Amino acid sequence: MSYELAYSTFGDEEKQAMYAVIESDHFSMGKNVKKFEQQFADFFGKEYAVMVNSGSSANLIAVATLFHRAKNALKAGDEVIVPCISWATTFYPLHQYGLKLKFVDIDLKTLNYDIDELKKAISSETKMIVTVSVLGNPCHFDEITALCEQHKLILFDDNCESMGAKYKGCYTGTSGLVNTFSTFFSHHISTMEGGLVVTDDYEIYCLAKSLRNHGWTRDQDEGSPIYEKKDDDFFEAYRFILPGYNVRPGELQGALGLTQIKKLPRLIEQRRKNAAYFVEKFKDDSRFIIQHETGESSWFSFTMIVAKSANITRQQVFAALDKHEIKYRIITGGNFLEHDVIKYINHEVTKSDNASYAHNNGFFVGNAPIDLTESIDLLVEALKIL
Repeated sequence: MSYELAYSTFGDEEKQAMYAVIESDHFSMGKNVKKFEQQFADFFGKEYAVMVNSGSSANLIAVATLFHRAKNALKAGDEVIVPCISWATTFYPLHQYGLKLKFVDIDLKTLNYDIDELKKAISSETKMIVTVSVLGNPCHFDEITALCEQHKLILFDDNCESMGAKYKGCYTGTSGLVNTFSTFFSHHISTMEGGLVVTDDYEIYCLAKSLRNHGWTRDQDEGSPIYEKKDDDFFEAYRFILPGYNVRPGELQGALGLTQIKKLPRLIEQRRKNAAYFVEKFKDDSRFIIQHETGESSWFSFTMIVAKSANITRQQVFAALDKHEIKYRIITGGNFLEHDVIKYINHEVTKSDNASYAHNNGFFVGNAPIDLTESIDLLVEALKIL
C-alpha cells in the first residue's frame, strides 16, 4: 500500500451535479454559483460570500477591496503584519498592491503566530494583521482580535487551509473584516478549483463582486454603495468602475460546491478521527514535534518536525518514508523568507528562528476524510527503524 497526500471526496452526487450542468449547456457563472455563495455564507454565519476561481484569487480581490473602500482605505507603503509560514499567495497580493510586509515568527508547536512576537511587531505604521491558521489549526483569535481593536487595525483572515476549524466555538474564517477560503482539490471541500471571500461588510461585498468580474457594474444590487447608476442602460451594461480582474468561477464549480458543503461536517469529523489516532501514536515520540491543537483543528494534514534532541536527520526520515511509499511535503510553503522570491518583496523581519527550524527540519504527511488507520500504522512502522 501507499500513503498519499490527498484523496478525492467526489462521489455519485458530484458526478450527477456535473452532468446536470452539462445538460443545461450553461457553464459560465450563474445560478449554481449564486446559490452556493448563499449556502456557504449561511453555513459560516456570515452575511456575504463571493466565489472566485481559486483561493489565491480570493486573496487577490480581498486585498483589492481594502484599497477601494470609501473610508480608511489601504494605500501603497502601508505596513501589514504576516506570519513567516504560509502559502505564497498569502503574500503576493499584498506585495502586488504595494504594501510593506513585516514578517513575524511562529510558535514551533502550533505553527501559528508567536503571540508575544506579534505584540512586539505592531508599530505606529501597522495598518493590518493577516492571520493564517496553519494546516487547520486555529490562531489565538481572542488575543489577535483584541490587538486589532486596541490598535485600530484591519484583520484579514486567510483561512484557505482551515475550513471547518473552530476557536472557542467560532469558525475560523469569520473573525476578519475580510476572510478567504479555498476549495482546491486537496482541501476540506473541493470544487476542483475555487475560492471564496466572506464578509459581513456590504461595501466589501459589492467591491468584491465587481473586482472578480472585470470591474463591471453588472451584478451590483440596486442601491450598491460603490457607484451611482446612470440612465443610459446601453452604457450601464458595460460600465467599468474598478481596475478589476476576470476571476469568475464556472457553474460546474458552483454545482460541486452545493454538494460538497452538505458533506463538510462529516468530512471534518473523519479528519478529526484520523488526527486523534495520529496524535495517540506520536504524542510520546520525543524525536518529533507534532502540531499542538488550539481550539478545534480541521486537520488539513499531520506535521512532524525533527526535534533538536533527536539522533536522526530529516533526510533519514525521508529515506524511510520513500521506502514505504509514504508521500510528504514541505509545511505549507515553509518559511517564506527562505524562498528566492523574497528579494522582490518590500519587507522586514522581526525574528524567524522557529520558522527557519520548521522549514529545514519539518514536513507533513496527508490527512483525508477517509479512515487512515492503516496508513498511519504504516507511518509508525516506517519510522521504527530510525
